[in-house]
Amino acid sequence: MHMRSVLIAVLLSGLGLPVLAQDNADVPAPPAVVVWSAATGDAWLDTWLADVNTYAGRYRGAFVDELVRYQGAPRAFVIELLDAGARPADVYLACATARALGRTCREVVGEWRFDPAATWNDVLVRLDAGPGTETFPRVRQGLVSSFDRWARPIRLDAALRRALPDREG
Repeated sequence: MHMRSVLIAVLLSGLGLPVLAQDNADVPAPPAVVVWSAATGDAWLDTWLADVNTYAGRYRGAFVDELVRYQGAPRAFVIELLDAGARPADVYLACATARALGRTCREVVGEWRFDPAATWNDVLVRLDAGPGTETFPRVRQGLVSSFDRWARPIRLDAALRRALPDREG
């Protein structure tokens, strides 16, 4: 199929018009889009943790500073995790959960890495920090505070609007 034919087919299909089947043997398939999720068991938290990955990719220094100053994480440990390929949102969630539990970030990271097949929900449940616990809302509210410090917009869900009535969003 010629490139012009491909372009026309794409334009027509985008308009909702039918396109006749054509030989696409020479046209490579588009790459699969992989959507990362923390799989915490909370859709709101998963959404905004995915945004943490975006933010930290652009502003790594500010991200590291946030974990050090407000989550009590050792700077060298955070940098070591990121340099080893850990996603920033995983590091954030581990350190924020540790802070809310009164434990060290290193301890929660150890729990997270203990079972690579486990989801974050599994890890949080093991730590008694998952949805429905006293710890979980503190992690969610802490994420809102982090976004505020980063001057990054965030939308609150109903539970957070009730918990933070003086805050817009």
